[in-house]
Amino acid sequence: MADGEHTMALDPTATARWAELATRIDAAQATVAVIGLGYVGLPLAMAFARRGFSVLGYDVSEGRIGTLAGGGSYILDVPADTVAAMTEAGRFRATDHPAALREADAIIICVPTPCQRNRQPDLSFIESASRTIAGILRRGQLIILESTTYPGTTQELMVPILESGGLQVGSDVQVAFSPERIDPGNPQFGVENTPKVVGGLGETAGALAAALYGAVIERVVRVDSPREAEMAKLIENTFRHVNIALANELALIANKMGINIWQAIDAASSKPFGFMPFYPGPGVGGHCIPIDPHYLSWKAREMGSDASFIELAERINHGMPEHVVRMVVDAVNETGKSIRGAQVLLLGLAYKKDIDDLRESPALPIFDELAKHGAVVSFSDPFVPTYRGRASVPLTPDTLAAADCVVLITDHTGYDKALILAHARRIVDTRNAFKTADPKVVRL
Repeated sequence: MADGEHTMALDPTATARWAELATRIDAAQATVAVIGLGYVGLPLAMAFARRGFSVLGYDVSEGRIGTLAGGGSYILDVPADTVAAMTEAGRFRATDHPAALREADAIIICVPTPCQRNRQPDLSFIESASRTIAGILRRGQLIILESTTYPGTTQELMVPILESGGLQVGSDVQVAFSPERIDPGNPQFGVENTPKVVGGLGETAGALAAALYGAVIERVVRVDSPREAEMAKLIENTFRHVNIALANELALIANKMGINIWQAIDAASSKPFGFMPFYPGPGVGGHCIPIDPHYLSWKAREMGSDASFIELAERINHGMPEHVVRMVVDAVNETGKSIRGAQVLLLGLAYKKDIDDLRESPALPIFDELAKHGAVVSFSDPFVPTYRGRASVPLTPDTLAAADCVVLITDHTGYDKALILAHARRIVDTRNAFKTADPKVVRL
């Protein structure tokens, strides 16, 4: 569907309709619905509720709805007392009934977009959400997609589903795309102070979406259409993916040369221009970096373009957990033991520090591969109480001393590094957490 097909001049009735919606948004009197109450949707819903909007939170999970209805939270970045306060004030209501969405003036879709086993995009959640909206769609609603996806999804996939009920995008309803930029556990940047990119399907849609987000977010950046906004998100995370891969490859090279890559990167960082530091690690994790570049490379291949640079970065980053496993095997062998039967303690299963998110965490393949090698694997993570039926063990002198090798994968702030260094027999450090020349520490 061409961009220009939804930029027609609006008839006087439609113009009045959108002017009224703009007025309601400016007065914080519009009802906002958020579909998908996970790491992206729930913080966004709370942000609108705090600014005085009436917010409907929709999710298909009865467990989530029950927790929220009781004033609880399952997201670390959203305190339970915030949910309780917004619920008691009548500004937030959680529901799993699609019919409630008809009350909304604006509906924002924040559903997952994972990859299939063959690394092709899985848009089933967007399709399902779009069909749910199509079933309740009424004139005068603004629909915004936030889920990360390949350029063209809004127009090529979502719009036809929305229009299947007879209403027309651009005259009866408005559509925009605005990529989520949530960084779980980031104490400095949250919903309100992270700039919001908005691309509307036509000027009216763009203006309305910008006004809606502008009511709760400090800065809104408008682009010409959903395609530019979709592309912007993929550029952000592909940039990080590629540069992390470069850092990882440099680390592997530096290891062969006997060079401390961490010192070398810090030294390079002293240059005040033309350099941005990225650091090696055990792999990439989370809901963005391991997934989003695949959406771009898949679409590029579909369009007949080459995405070899992105695919090379994927191979390097995907191979880092295996490299860490080899480091552990070597570290155990150097103590005169075999990895089979060795006690290995992993510090951190979450994909990054101080959160409980396991999505695409490199710690998980490291855990599994060590177990396949015959190691007896345990873990200690203050944010992850259990994994595959095993409980996180307390970090004590006894648990540290009992391990043949301790592997720091996620450098949670709460780890007592002095305690670890004092009692661990062998440490594989994948994050440069132990800045020491102690021979028991093997640094990535």
